[in-house]
Amino acid sequence: MRRREFLGSTAAGLVAARVLAAADPPKLPNFVFFLIDDMGWKDVGFNGSSFFETPEIDKLAASGMRFTNAYAACPVCSPTRASIMTGKYPARLGITNFLPGKHTLPFSRTIAPAFKQFLPLEETTIAEELKAAGYATAAIGKWHLGGPQYYPEKQGFDINIGGTDSGSPKSHFFPQWTGNPPIESTQGAYLADALTDAADDFIQKHAQNPFFLYFAHYGVHIPLEARKDYVPHFEGIADPKNPQHNPTYAAMVKSIDDSVGRVVKRVTDLGITQNTVFIFMSDNGGLASAEYKGQTPTSNTPLRAGKGYLYEGGIREPLCIVWPGVAKVGSVCNEPVISTDFYPTIAEMAGIRKMVGNPRDGASLVPTLRNGTPPKREALYWHYPHYSNQGGRPGAAILSGGWKLIRWYENDAVELYNLAGDPGETTNLAHRQPAKAAELRTKLDGWLRSMRVDMPKNNPEYDEEKETQGLAAAIREQLRTGELPTPGRN
Repeated sequence: MRRREFLGSTAAGLVAARVLAAADPPKLPNFVFFLIDDMGWKDVGFNGSSFFETPEIDKLAASGMRFTNAYAACPVCSPTRASIMTGKYPARLGITNFLPGKHTLPFSRTIAPAFKQFLPLEETTIAEELKAAGYATAAIGKWHLGGPQYYPEKQGFDINIGGTDSGSPKSHFFPQWTGNPPIESTQGAYLADALTDAADDFIQKHAQNPFFLYFAHYGVHIPLEARKDYVPHFEGIADPKNPQHNPTYAAMVKSIDDSVGRVVKRVTDLGITQNTVFIFMSDNGGLASAEYKGQTPTSNTPLRAGKGYLYEGGIREPLCIVWPGVAKVGSVCNEPVISTDFYPTIAEMAGIRKMVGNPRDGASLVPTLRNGTPPKREALYWHYPHYSNQGGRPGAAILSGGWKLIRWYENDAVELYNLAGDPGETTNLAHRQPAKAAELRTKLDGWLRSMRVDMPKNNPEYDEEKETQGLAAAIREQLRTGELPTPGRN
């Protein structure tokens, strides 16, 4: 190369380098994580509800990728929330039941093991990960992962509005909810609306900087209370032949839909939509297998059972992720994903290559969102050694290759289902497919050993007749007051 050509190319290279150096670095994406309490898989229009009205949620789902087989890591709330925060299975964390999770049936066959009553401060949360990367972080709404020393502000959140150790509000109206959650509002204000006001304020204040908003609604958890101006519409269209027909619950769902719409609109109005990732998820199945003051809130049909159960109705959730410019608009993922996946997914989206928390259980969904590549893993697992308030029994489960096996801890029996052809888990194939059952049982038992889980113990006071009587009395009390008594062990 001639000297002049060499000098010319060198100068051009230096100019290009200066231009690149002067260019703004890639902007970190914002995150808005909607976590709805007790919302069932079938409670949204994009999963086929014909009674509940969720136009804003459906619009959000249509603008990104929706997941048909998304799972909570537990059939009750606190363990799933811990899995979202840490990317770890509840079994690994030792948080296996809702907090405090007292036993309601003292004469049952087994006694559940003790479990952690908080998310340990030693665990690195996704909020801590993002805060270290320069994000403003806010937790608005339900926390339910321990007392004051374990509140969100101790776990990486700059702002905590309404998050305590409580699992449900005293009321969805102010001032009836006074103190639980600890949010001041105006006379007659509805909780979902008040929380949305706080979310709106946070987004406006941090629109020019990367932010992570963990917006964990208290709705649609009991008490069943809805805005009075929303209920008559659903009373007028309710059809008793439709498994979903509770007007009050439908009105509560509408308030959640309103909230999603308001937040998305604020992000749009601020001109930051293209740089904002939205995630919409629920923490466990819909409350379909227990009544509240004589009412069943929802139905997860065609899925079996609901909150508190290891059947699909208790753990399969509505999920969509919107990642503008990356996740294809209107795309659908049918591969199983689980709540432990959010931590590594969000971290990778934010460009965090070496995660402080080193999640060992979640898989990043970035390849799935980019090009449909499924997560690389053999199976999903659950360990729930407790009796749930809704009637669920202690057990463990594995999902692998479309096959699901449930092992019941009371009698060590197993149930095997082919979800591809039987999503409602109507036909137990354990005796027809003994080889498949044995294969999955071996994998499940190996996983339980690797997690070093504490197992239930036989109850020396077990009495089948008293257990039946106790359950009947608990149900009567729940129908009368809307709450289950918690007099027993755990």
